Amino acid sequence: MKYLFIVQGEGRGHLTQAISMYEILTRNGDEVVEILVGKNKLLTLPAFFREKVQCPVSVFNSSHFLFSPTSKKSLFFKSIAYNLGKLPDYIKSIFFIKKKINECQADVVINFYEILTGLTYAFSRPSIPYICIAHQYLFFHPDFVFPKKSKFQLAGLLFFTRLTCLRASKLLALSFKDMPDVGKIHVVPPLIRKEVLEMTPINGNYILGYMLHAGFSEEIIQWHQNNKEIMLHFFWDKKGAPEELKIDENLIFHQLNDTGFLNYMANCKAYTSTGGFESICEAMYLQKPVMMVPAHIEQECNAFDAMNAGAGIASPEFNLTTLIEYLPAYVPNYTFVKWANSSKELFLKKLKIENKKDMSFYTTCLHWNLNFLNLRQRNTSRSYINT
Repeated sequence: MKYLFIVQGEGRGHLTQAISMYEILTRNGDEVVEILVGKNKLLTLPAFFREKVQCPVSVFNSSHFLFSPTSKKSLFFKSIAYNLGKLPDYIKSIFFIKKKINECQADVVINFYEILTGLTYAFSRPSIPYICIAHQYLFFHPDFVFPKKSKFQLAGLLFFTRLTCLRASKLLALSFKDMPDVGKIHVVPPLIRKEVLEMTPINGNYILGYMLHAGFSEEIIQWHQNNKEIMLHFFWDKKGAPEELKIDENLIFHQLNDTGFLNYMANCKAYTSTGGFESICEAMYLQKPVMMVPAHIEQECNAFDAMNAGAGIASPEFNLTTLIEYLPAYVPNYTFVKWANSSKELFLKKLKIENKKDMSFYTTCLHWNLNFLNLRQRNTSRSYINT
């Protein structure tokens, strides 16, 4: 089988998922003919991505969140306005995606949560079927539990997620635990790369962190000024920053380097991030307690789901004292490790596309929407700090 990947390139999560899927398929004798990555012009495509995949990689302009320079949280309405203003660029990207799909001679397109893929299939209707892969598709599952957050923001998140999968043949919902399939929603383990699966974790003497938005560094530096005895290693993708920015002996910021990041992950005593699904899964697999600092509603849902799976705690800010105080209470989730180890066989099975149309997906979405209107939300756990 020949595959074309289309990847949402903000952060490292979907990129590392694409690498994992590339490894699964190529080891099985399949071919990935090309990878298209959607990103904004302010971010660079991490070098590790091109190094890990042996196929052409093309970049196109796509939507992204705007962040407040003071609160470091995403700006919901300003993000909408900004992206609406970029519609001419995104229309060009849709034509670019359509052209690539028509020329690639692939049997299947795999979409890693890129919204312009869904819009391309909605308006251009390419003949090649496509499958969508992301944790966010678990939001459509009737058994998924949401945090108690703004219904308006949750509705916006669901609307955006629907746009990423318009006319998709299947939705592969990455999950912290096994759940029954419902219609086109197929629950699958997280895509953890073989480097992580082969690692032997060690409980080191430092805290590791990753931040999607470099503005969070101010909080880290401020906390460090009062806790200089704690060693910290943080990864970011700040444009123009050196490979290693040493504030002092116990606080170092690293440019995003995937091999280096995973090595630091395997040997840290705890991990903190803004709540991206993929790195949380890597930390859980390596039995590292996690503190999540969600920057937007999607990450708040990720963090709540991760806490219910035993990953750790959530906080409104990078107050690492909260993480240190939590460490004695952490208990690794070994069921998750077993679930993650089953990924290869399940993905090869789920990537097969049946010819018959399964209308139960639409019934599932209606069922979920009715439950959503009836406020199917569970009270947050004691360790979850509302933002």
